[in-house]
Amino acid sequence: MEFLDVLRRRKTTNGPFLPDPVSEEHQRLLMEVAGRAPSQLNSQPWRFVVVEARETIEAIASISGESMTTAMSNGTFFERYKPYFRFSKEEMEQRRDGMLFDKLPAPLRPFTSQVFTKRGQFLMNSLRVPNTLGEENRKLVAGSPLLLGVMLDRSEYRPGELSSFYSVFSMGAAMENIWLTTGEIGMGIQFVSFPMEVPGQWDKIVDLLKVPDEFELMAVYRLGYLPKEQRRPAIDWSSHQRKLPSQYVFRDTCDTPQQGWDEAQAGQ
Repeated sequence: MEFLDVLRRRKTTNGPFLPDPVSEEHQRLLMEVAGRAPSQLNSQPWRFVVVEARETIEAIASISGESMTTAMSNGTFFERYKPYFRFSKEEMEQRRDGMLFDKLPAPLRPFTSQVFTKRGQFLMNSLRVPNTLGEENRKLVAGSPLLLGVMLDRSEYRPGELSSFYSVFSMGAAMENIWLTTGEIGMGIQFVSFPMEVPGQWDKIVDLLKVPDEFELMAVYRLGYLPKEQRRPAIDWSSHQRKLPSQYVFRDTCDTPQQGWDEAQAGQ
């Protein structure tokens, strides 16, 4: 089914985009599909800020690069996310989630076995690996023709109340609509996450985007067009480790894993 192919082609773009500006037609389309997402009582709690201004993109890119350097050099990134790191293909095949270390950027690969040790952190800092990675991240974000800030209306997003859960759930649906649509129009998308990792850095982006007090800035994404050879790629499940149905689906009660569906997915 064609709609299943759309889902199966969904991916995160880790590389650079073409420098071409994103057309206004495609910008409108992405905002329309976001606005058509379901929300509790049709509350539509999402708000978006579309950023094309080059000086703003460059400033956010610098914040992102600095944040990556800080998070990598002080060890907080590895400490926070070590449950998601896999050290062998066998472990990856068994868990079918997380990130395999042989997929890490080249500057980190020599430190794979020592990444969680003080010695490994000292060596990486001595060789300025965090600075190298931070600069690569800055260039990646700066090379994006479009950034998208995602906000929630604070009248709906009230942490500790059910309305907060509903609004975040709705925001996720809106972003999934955007994500799936990018693949169909030759675009890519990636979450700009590192400014969230370092205290104070996210506030700088809030100031740059002039987010009013009644909105909460929840996320920033970078978007752009992909080279033709990277568009609508063939489905290759071997390069997309995903949990098998028996690992996340239960039948009738949570005591009984779903059986019989793994083979169908593995055969895709």
